[in-house]
Amino acid sequence: MKNFSATIQYDGTRYSGWQRQGNTDNTIESKISMVLSNMTDSDVPVEIHGSGRTDAGVHAFGQVANFHIDTDMTCENIREYMNRYLPEDINILEVKEVDTRFHARLNAKEKTYLYRIDNNKKADVFLRRFTHWSPDTYDIDKMKELIYVFLGKHDFISFSDMKSNKKSTVRDIYSIHIYEKDGIIHIEYTGNGFLYHMVRKLTAAFMEVGLGVKTIDDIKDILEKQDRQAFKSMAPAKGLALMKVMY
Repeated sequence: MKNFSATIQYDGTRYSGWQRQGNTDNTIESKISMVLSNMTDSDVPVEIHGSGRTDAGVHAFGQVANFHIDTDMTCENIREYMNRYLPEDINILEVKEVDTRFHARLNAKEKTYLYRIDNNKKADVFLRRFTHWSPDTYDIDKMKELIYVFLGKHDFISFSDMKSNKKSTVRDIYSIHIYEKDGIIHIEYTGNGFLYHMVRKLTAAFMEVGLGVKTIDDIKDILEKQDRQAFKSMAPAKGLALMKVMY
């Protein structure tokens, strides 16, 4: 069995997230597994390991996944076959053979996510599936001040919907960039990993500070509480995209 990694982009609008689920096959993982099973004439679904489990409606420019299959096909032939039979909103950018021990999630060192807010008075028709439209007036400078609260290593349980206490909720955020271009507010996060719903909750915190709903001290207090019930707000999924994964 050879181990392959694939770099994948997808429009997550009509899918129930990345992860395979028992009650539906309408997930990114299921669609890819089905194509690989057909390609290899496998009687059982090909197991795929993604770098992370994006939520329903979240997109990816550079998701990475690995899978073990028995094949003599070249990497380019595998990529071409997958793209021929996958839905048009899933695209395999690259396939390469990797070490048999490589694991897309366990070996990931760094991830970058981007959240986009359409801040124009009227929503852009062509961006409506990939941005969250919010025409209110944001204080961008105040949002940038909040960056320093989140940078570095913290326990982010207050900004997560983790349901188990068995895993560490400490993560290290390396950088956060906020800028506006053509009426679109971009919030870009890079860190060693992100908890369930963490990026969408951090984005909601930036939005609430930018709108004056909460102060920076309010957000500091919530972070320090280390209580998953302390912050309820969450930005809509469609504005979020996984940009790249570093190994």
